[in-house]
Amino acid sequence: MSSKTRKLVPELIVFNFVQSFMFYTQVLGFDKLYGRPEEGFAFLSRNGAELMIDQRSTTGERDWVAAELAFPFGRGMNLEIEVENVDMLHESCIRHGARIFMETEEKWYRRDALLLGVRQFIVMDPDGYLLRLSQPLGTRSATGKRRDG
Repeated sequence: MSSKTRKLVPELIVFNFVQSFMFYTQVLGFDKLYGRPEEGFAFLSRNGAELMIDQRSTTGERDWVAAELAFPFGRGMNLEIEVENVDMLHESCIRHGARIFMETEEKWYRRDALLLGVRQFIVMDPDGYLLRLSQPLGTRSATGKRRDG
């Protein structure tokens, strides 16, 4: 994917780069697009979803934070990542001992006259960031008639 098409790529500060890198690549199936392991940095991608992880600086240099970092990071925010098989990822999270924050559910969200369906669960990464893994179920009208999916 060209850098010209990227509109938003979150960068997550992490305490332990190796642990976080293993979580994102081995548990969630992200690929490393590039990295600077000597700096504790990696740019990751999974089917178009992109994020960066960056080892917290021990000197405070180049950590762009507005306040003291305390676990869990990212309080008040969750990152939704669209996936093609949410149940497979849920099983991977369980198998690797990841912290499930919210169990799998089917949820329909209203957007104007449509309902958008998702099957989703929330997992907490090693630093406490909440990741909402979401598989689209299609749409239906607000009256309940399914339109696609």
